[in-house]
Amino acid sequence: MQKKVVILSGGMDSTTLLYDIVAEFGKQNVIALSFDYGQKHVHELSKADATCSKLGVENNIFDLAVLNQIAPSALTRKDWKVPEGHYADENMKQTVVPNRNMVLLSLAASFAMAVKADKLYYGAHAGDHDIYPDCRKEFVDAMKHAIKLADWNEVELLAPYWDIDKSGILKRGIKLGVDYSLTHTCYDPNPKGESCGRCGSCTERLEAFFVNSSTDPLSYYEVGN
Repeated sequence: MQKKVVILSGGMDSTTLLYDIVAEFGKQNVIALSFDYGQKHVHELSKADATCSKLGVENNIFDLAVLNQIAPSALTRKDWKVPEGHYADENMKQTVVPNRNMVLLSLAASFAMAVKADKLYYGAHAGDHDIYPDCRKEFVDAMKHAIKLADWNEVELLAPYWDIDKSGILKRGIKLGVDYSLTHTCYDPNPKGESCGRCGSCTERLEAFFVNSSTDPLSYYEVGN
């Protein structure tokens, strides 16, 4: 069987997706891929590594510091304050890293082609669409077509959670037995790696656990579990 490559940020969505793909194809056929692009929430990378160790999946973390230099965002610049509130709020657009997904998907596609994988997965979901233009179906479809044409070894780009929101993803993850203590969601963690509970990402995560009548295993320095 050809390899399946999963882009793994260390957050809820991509971690759930990794469990999903491992359940379908087996850990020996799955390779995870993570990127360090200077994000303030770099704690997510250690969580990604821990998840891969737990599942017995190969993980690769690549340095992409140049993205911080050319595409400024509140997620990467120390002098930019991470906005608080819900993703529906206008100020959350400050968390957009311009063209991030095209860059990450292009590099991930190169990796997938190099290891002769036939499928590349990423965790774009329904809750992303309003604020992140590079999570829209039009973008996914365009990248899917471009990646298929980019090499003689055809790689299929898949975003299986595109029409599911975070609550739906969590519901699926609970059934899969995902260890959400090994995930990181917060955009503004403290030096200990604890979540703030106030940024858009934390707000959406907490709402998902509430909707699913579940307890978030993470600790929050601003808001209690």
